[in-house]
Amino acid sequence: MSLAVPVPVSATVLAWARQESGYAAERVAKRVGVKPERLAEWEQGGGQPTMRQIEALASFYHRPLSLFFQPKPPTLPPLAAEYRRLPGIVPGHESPEMRFAVRKMSARRETMLQLLVELGESTPVFDLIAHLAETPAAVAERLRAALAVGPDEQLDWSSEWQAWAAWRAAVERLGVLVFQFPKVPLAEARGLSLLRTPLPVAGVNPKEIPESRAYTLIHEVVHLMLAAGKEEVPAAREVRDNDAWAAVERFAEETASHTLVPEAVLAQEIRSGGFPRNGWDIGDVRGLARRFKITPLAMATRLRASGYFDWNHYQGWKRGWEAYVASLRPKSGGFAHPVDLTLGRAGRPFTQTVLEALASNRITVVNAAHYLDLKAEHFEKLKGALLTRPGAGGDDE
Repeated sequence: MSLAVPVPVSATVLAWARQESGYAAERVAKRVGVKPERLAEWEQGGGQPTMRQIEALASFYHRPLSLFFQPKPPTLPPLAAEYRRLPGIVPGHESPEMRFAVRKMSARRETMLQLLVELGESTPVFDLIAHLAETPAAVAERLRAALAVGPDEQLDWSSEWQAWAAWRAAVERLGVLVFQFPKVPLAEARGLSLLRTPLPVAGVNPKEIPESRAYTLIHEVVHLMLAAGKEEVPAAREVRDNDAWAAVERFAEETASHTLVPEAVLAQEIRSGGFPRNGWDIGDVRGLARRFKITPLAMATRLRASGYFDWNHYQGWKRGWEAYVASLRPKSGGFAHPVDLTLGRAGRPFTQTVLEALASNRITVVNAAHYLDLKAEHFEKLKGALLTRPGAGGDDE
């Protein structure tokens, strides 16, 4: 078949694929190289795209080519039935990047469940719950104990990257899949969670700096605990108004803060470090934040919550910090090896399970490459990274 000959495909499927992927017609038309009017004709049955154009649409929508030759669209549950409510995101109106991220993480979770059955392995159980009637400090104490990260271990971490890798590994041991979702703007989502069991998912935006990723991750774990306690439901069924939801978010924020910086450890570090040295200025807060491998802003928020300075001091400090950050020159992005990208996005448990299934002949090399978004030529390096780097999975783009 010539790639330039129009191919009969369902107009309904064409329209569904674009709308379900969240793209405006103008953006798709520009990508495919046609006028918006031509795309509208295809979706209304007044014309047919060529094979080359169908392939371009499939690639842009991240859909299998075979979909476009079906007589009607598939019936799928709404994406918002998967993820927790996110501030500023209206269910059904997610950006194309967000929609793809949720689909990708959900597909990896389903793949993981299937492979565990194929390998005859048990599925990890996430059994932590939380209730809004509890205090954030009490929930944080329980979560910190389950994570089994001791204060001495935390304070001995040599870098923010080591801290991120350690927190991620600790969360994965709880029976949570930790994925990273690239290409979604930070303004849209820093983190999200898929409220599915077993194997719930905590997703972190890799555009976050490493000091922020641990906070975002623990924040999402708290939402998973609330969902397990029947305090939350997926966004499609969430009916609380904005004020009520803001209270849930504050609970998760405070719990995450207490988890990363327990009260007793904070007090000890303040005493031993002789803080405040300069009236809790930017230098004081940065110095203490470095001890816990979190951002200065997160530390300032934590200090205010524990009464080390009042709201007025916090507001003034925050204005000074924002001015300082604005004065910094942005760092240029570096190159990440495909193996690092895979470990960062897919996580150690998922990656290891895929490689075990491949070694057991449960899946093909083609399957494994598809699941991991990695060419087979990199598999040996990937295996080596899992063996020699216990905390592998910290880097991304």
